[in-house]
Amino acid sequence: MMVLKDILYKTAIEAVKGTTDVMVNAITFDSRTVSFGDAFVAIVGTQSNGHDYIEKAISLGAVAIVCETLPENEVEGVTYVRVKNSKEALAFMASNYYDTPSKNLKLVGVTGTNGKTTIASLLYQLFKNAGYKTGLLSTVKIMVGDTEYKATHTTPDSLTINKYLKEMTDVGVEYCFMEVSSHGIHQSRTAGLHFVGGIFTNLSHDHLDYHNSFAEYRDVKKRFFDELPTTAFALINGDDKNGMVMLQNTKAKKLTYALKTYADYKAQILENQLSGLLLKINEQEVWVKLIGTFNAYNLLAIYGAAVNLGLESQEVLRLMSELESVSGRFQFIVSENKVTAIVDYAHTPDALENVLKTIDAIRTRNEQLITVVGCGGNRDTTKRPIMAHVASSMSDKVIFTSDNPRNEVPETIIEDMEKGVEPQNYKKTIAVVDRKQAIKTACQLASPNDIILIAGKGHETYQEIKGIRNHFDDMETVTELLAQLNK
Repeated sequence: MMVLKDILYKTAIEAVKGTTDVMVNAITFDSRTVSFGDAFVAIVGTQSNGHDYIEKAISLGAVAIVCETLPENEVEGVTYVRVKNSKEALAFMASNYYDTPSKNLKLVGVTGTNGKTTIASLLYQLFKNAGYKTGLLSTVKIMVGDTEYKATHTTPDSLTINKYLKEMTDVGVEYCFMEVSSHGIHQSRTAGLHFVGGIFTNLSHDHLDYHNSFAEYRDVKKRFFDELPTTAFALINGDDKNGMVMLQNTKAKKLTYALKTYADYKAQILENQLSGLLLKINEQEVWVKLIGTFNAYNLLAIYGAAVNLGLESQEVLRLMSELESVSGRFQFIVSENKVTAIVDYAHTPDALENVLKTIDAIRTRNEQLITVVGCGGNRDTTKRPIMAHVASSMSDKVIFTSDNPRNEVPETIIEDMEKGVEPQNYKKTIAVVDRKQAIKTACQLASPNDIILIAGKGHETYQEIKGIRNHFDDMETVTELLAQLNK
């Protein structure tokens, strides 16, 4: 338990009714989880408004209500705290409640459209291999040292973040690497966290269903760097036109990485094969098991971050050579009859183009490239035709299928995609709504030495249809289907 006034430290309070000396058992923003003695924070969300559940929270035993608008009917004995921004208040309250755990470890945030998971996960892997107790908050999983937890969001809610950070400090974790999404920044989930570094990967078309414009999406990402302290580093991709925007108002140490332009951390690709990359980083060569130009950028960011976190450059290169690819990120198998199947999370036009360019750089042109791709339902519809245009213009055959249709009609999503296919590419494309059948069709169309790319879901082990998550794993499915066809 903790005194409410201590939990409220650093929150922007506008009014208080009642006493802040009341003891609070726990904090929650979900009225369904309220227990006696809790503080309930009323959040205005995209689906519901927590202010509508204040009465219910009190009936379940809430002793304090934190909200943006005070209710008309106040209950005797309950403390009401009006704040400017409930989401931001929740973040500071969560940090205070868990004893500001981010101050007790070196927390690095990774933001951008693509590459967040790879960079955060590989930094976790690198520092763990270097002998440090390390934590990870990512789309794929949450790691507290060697203990793994299931991840549900790119950036969890602020209570969950601080709960895991507290658990990390309790077991002696020294470094933590965290994906920071635009949703997370916009919803103040990272407020109150103490970052020692921030990494910017790139910015391209994504989440425009949530953000009103690309400029707003960019500026939300920028806010993360604006809020970094002078003691932190801000490491950005100098080849991305939005990279320098991130540094405009930051107080942190400004650093850049690039393949094409002058930067603090510069790389040259000497070899690019299916077995890996030979890179020259700041005049030192290193062979890595990852593939493609986009991974060269990711590895540069990892190198720059690791050096700034105190590791010696030669040791970083050695550790980089041992890194294994992240689940669902250019993960591939080769079947008995020499068909290569690649599974990648590419779910934005830019990410899909990067993966297809990577495949193009390592293929011989004596094989065909078959791409299986879909777009998620109830998400940014404007990227659908662009995704289809990229796939159909850069592949020999394309199968449009379902991704996570959610509550949309899959056929409608595919129709939206097909609008982006140019006339000369029509004959390359077919639509197979059922994802398993689409992958099976690709396997049946493939001849020895052909390449199948299955894009969009990557590490996900489910498919969400009409609000229900059914087990579905792209890598598991294509491995099984190719084995059956080889019999």
